[in-house]
Order: sequence, then C-alpha cells, then structure tokens
Amino acid sequence: MSNLELMQNKLLEMMKWFHNYCVEHHIPYYMIGGTMLGAVRHKGFIPWDDDIDVGIPRKAYIRLVKEFYDKNGHYVLESPLSKDKKFSYPFAKLYDTRTLLIENTPYKLKRGIYIDVFPLDFISDTQEGCIKEINRITSLHKVVIAKNLTYKKDRVLKNKIAISLIHNFPERIMPINYLCRALDKFGYDHCKYNYSYGGNLYGQWGAKELMHKSIMGKPTLYKFQDSAFYGVEKYDEYLTNLYGNWRELPPEDKRITHHDYYLDMNKSYLDV
Repeated sequence: MSNLELMQNKLLEMMKWFHNYCVEHHIPYYMIGGTMLGAVRHKGFIPWDDDIDVGIPRKAYIRLVKEFYDKNGHYVLESPLSKDKKFSYPFAKLYDTRTLLIENTPYKLKRGIYIDVFPLDFISDTQEGCIKEINRITSLHKVVIAKNLTYKKDRVLKNKIAISLIHNFPERIMPINYLCRALDKFGYDHCKYNYSYGGNLYGQWGAKELMHKSIMGKPTLYKFQDSAFYGVEKYDEYLTNLYGNWRELPPEDKRITHHDYYLDMNKSYLDV
C-alpha cells in the first residue's frame, strides 16, 4: 500500500469519527473544497489528494472549539485560540495524536495527521458588499500565508522577495498567533448578524468561495468511500463557483498532491 493510500485510510478513519461526533453534538458541517469535489466526482477522495476540508457555520464552530473533547485522547482540536504561540493558521485543525506529521513551514510544528476545520462566515447581504468586506483582511491573510511558506527557488521573483521580507520581519513584532487571532476575530465579529453572503474566508480560492448561503443550504449526505458524510446542498453551483468546469479532470501533470511534510504513522507527536 502506498503512502498516499495509508494517508487516505487514516483520514477516512478520522472523518468517520468526526462525523459521528458532530451528529452526536448537533454540530452542522459540510465537506468543502476538494473534499466536496471528490465526494461528487469520485465518490470519495480525489485519487491524488491527501487532505480533508470541512466547513462549519461560525456559531456552531465557536461551540465546537470551546467544547471539543475526546475522552479517548486520540483526537485534539486546535484553533487560533490555542495556547501554542506557533500555531500558524486562522482556522482549526483536528489532529490524530497517534501520528506524527511535521509540515515543511518555517514553524515546523510537530503535530499529527489532520483535518482542516474552517469557520463559515457570512459577512454581507450582497456579493459586492461581501467582496468589499473581505478586502479589509486580504493583506493580513496574505501575510499569514506567506509566513507559512518556505523559500523556494522555483517561485516567481516577486513572491520570493515578499516571502523573504516577511520571514525576516521580527516575529516578536508580528507574531503569527496574533495575526491568526485577528483574522479569526474578523469572522467572529460578523456572526451576530444574519447576513446572506459569505463562506470560507480563509480558503485558497478567495472571492470564489463567497456565495449566497442558500448554496450551502441544508447539510446533505454524499457517498464518500465506504461511508457517507455531509456536504453542500447545491453542489453544482458550489463547485462551479470554485472550479468552473469541475467535471473535467485536470491534465495528468496536475494530478499531484500539494502538501509537503514529514510523516510517521507509527509515532505519536505527543512523544516527540
């Protein structure tokens, strides 16, 4: 069995547990991004994909982060509210404590295999207003992304310069955890209002992720490998927003994983 297959099997095991946890605690969630695409187009993982993304409406997300507990200790949920000042993401991650995964970022966090758990924030009553609002945090979000990127020779020159400048800026002046909390607070501050447009503010697709909440709709079960998980109700509109012609497979040279990490399936990061 390949490393990718081992990874997908572990992620599937985690997702089954997470699904049952959310059902038991009445937490609505959706498969989003490539995970939703995989569910519809492949009835499971995109064959070359090695992650799972879920989105949770902000109010339920807040409850999940505050109350999460696994009595067996196999899973831990971290978020920008984490006490670890090196936690470098503006969203939550569900970690399997029985594994060791070190992402190739400047922070080299020692954690386990994970599921990305994004808050879904609705921030305006119009598409135009939504884009105007998210533009307020776009620069901050780009800084957080850049602080998580490694310097690579094959990046375009302007990106290499930007990443280098940001990496050389003193961490004590611009700590990653502070920036992530600021991004998280932006979404949190909007959840008191019942706005109609928004989505995943911290995904890779930018404004394409912003849409009317009716597209997300009621969490709907979709077949995924040997299980069924919740996804967006109007999947065609959602996937078209993100990917355009999502039914067409990408060229073979694009069918690759995009994550860079060290992985040990047999060691707990708690013991490192």
